[in-house]
Amino acid sequence: MLQDIRDNSQGVIAKVIIGFIVAIFALFGVDSIVNGFITSPPVAEINGEEITEAQLQVNTQNLLNSIGGSADSLDQGLLEQIALSQILEEVLLRQSAEKSAMAVSNDRIDRSIIENPNFQINGVFNADLAVRTMASQGFSIPIYRESLQQQMLLSQLANAYSSSAFVTNSELERIAGLSAQTRDFRYLSIPLGTRTLGSAISDAQIESYFDENQQDFTQPETVSVSYVMLDKNAISSEIELDEGVVEAQYETERSAFEGSAEKRASHILFEVGGDLSEDQALEMAATAKQRIDAGEEFEAVALEMSTDTASAEVGGDIGYTDGTAFPVALEEALEILSVDEVSVPVVSDFGVHIVKLTEDSINVFQGFEEVAERIERELKSSEVELIYAERLGDLSNLAFETGNLETISEELEMEVLISGAFSRSGGSGIFSNQALIAAAFSDEVLLEDNNSEVVELSPSQAVVLNVTLFNEAAVLPLEEVEPEIAVIIRTQMERDAVQNLSERLLTSIENDEPVDQLLADNQIEWLTQDGADRAAANVNREILTQVFSMSLADTGTPVYDNLTLTNDTAVIVELTSINAGSIDSLADTDRENMVSSMISDLGNSDFQAYMSNLQDSADIESQILDEQPL
Repeated sequence: MLQDIRDNSQGVIAKVIIGFIVAIFALFGVDSIVNGFITSPPVAEINGEEITEAQLQVNTQNLLNSIGGSADSLDQGLLEQIALSQILEEVLLRQSAEKSAMAVSNDRIDRSIIENPNFQINGVFNADLAVRTMASQGFSIPIYRESLQQQMLLSQLANAYSSSAFVTNSELERIAGLSAQTRDFRYLSIPLGTRTLGSAISDAQIESYFDENQQDFTQPETVSVSYVMLDKNAISSEIELDEGVVEAQYETERSAFEGSAEKRASHILFEVGGDLSEDQALEMAATAKQRIDAGEEFEAVALEMSTDTASAEVGGDIGYTDGTAFPVALEEALEILSVDEVSVPVVSDFGVHIVKLTEDSINVFQGFEEVAERIERELKSSEVELIYAERLGDLSNLAFETGNLETISEELEMEVLISGAFSRSGGSGIFSNQALIAAAFSDEVLLEDNNSEVVELSPSQAVVLNVTLFNEAAVLPLEEVEPEIAVIIRTQMERDAVQNLSERLLTSIENDEPVDQLLADNQIEWLTQDGADRAAANVNREILTQVFSMSLADTGTPVYDNLTLTNDTAVIVELTSINAGSIDSLADTDRENMVSSMISDLGNSDFQAYMSNLQDSADIESQILDEQPL
């Protein structure tokens, strides 16, 4: 818990973290020394600051990771241009911030590190986890802090623009006039139906369609395979554990667990250093102890006097210890304290403490009946892992050494199973697994009649297969696909009939000819929408989009248009009125969202203009960008 004390101490966080990982930091230091002799060639220069090839490659890889692509499928030159543009923008912003004397305090950086969820365990900062996480990302502590400082600085600069934008009432009214606009219209909907059922589909039509579209009626190549499967579940069913083994494991776990204690503590810290000597800190600690003994709350004194401000905010709480987490002096003090008792001043490497024991518990292990099933499961799981690993190795060797599955079946007592036919697009069950499909259709298996290599379907299942039957791709017989072709032809006839009817109706309506009888014969009627907005839920989205793309003449004469929906329904639209929106017609929430969105857009626009100005006035040299603007 020592680390929690030090990490949560706002004034000494940076020193403590670095001190905690001296050995690890020394390793980073070696890399720094080695790298110091290697100079990466500059790929760009901005206002005299060089951008190295190493920086570009790191940023390019980060960009590639963010978009989830592979280097082989993307234009490397384009990727490098984008990555370099990002670096140049960050450098320009940093240079501008430094020129404006903007800065981020060490305390703010420390606080950001402590509050980072990636560095916490159960909501509490853990320095060891923080160090490992930083190292896994290629950072040493100083480099991570420097990177974090730069991020916070750039964010501060960007926020200065986004938070300073505003909108006027006239701008709001103009935008609301469009976004809150409503329209009055009506429309005819002509779905696919049975208009062509009286027209027979001839054999000649079906045969002609088949001849012209044979590629659509091809049966793909398929294989059937024989296979053996190694399965942890099957191995588990073979194992029977003696109850004495379970009891022995129980006793081992109980002995290790019982008797261990866990204590929780709070402290008030007087950090020695600067203007405060150890003697002065002892005096202050004694005063604090006297106030607590006189009846003042420990939490209140901690909040007022402790230099560990982070723990002081939670009553001085520094968490739990098993007897090894805190400095030795604190652990010794806790050993002689009763719950809620406060110690005399205690001196450690970090200053003078007053410690309060807040919880003290002796752990008692569960009874055998409560944990026997769990122990048996874990013991069996461990044995299954060993057997599975051993058999997996044997399976791999036999798959390579033999040309059939019978030998494997005999040696490892595994049943040979037979699959149904499946294609390169896969089949059902395990044969939807892409690795298994690839193995079945590989040249070694399909053409050379070898066993496949071991295919691990999951951490608990592995398969070796051998092809037993191969069916080449072939065009299906006409008699098998005739019903399908008939449906295709009929559907197209219906589409044509719907489009012909739609065009006939639209022509008649635009020429002011009567259409009532035609509508009645086809069981179609006008559907009216008055005051429909852009998000009207009772109107098809495609129809709404078409309606709001139409314009209306000043004469007030209706205008017409038609469209075909994705489900092949034909629609005729009559637009009669466009009603301007108003800011007053919006609900409070909608108005607030509109203002927020406009401010965000304006802030982004201002920031982009600022970036453009920085780029235009900067001295940028780059062999990759070839003097093209960012």
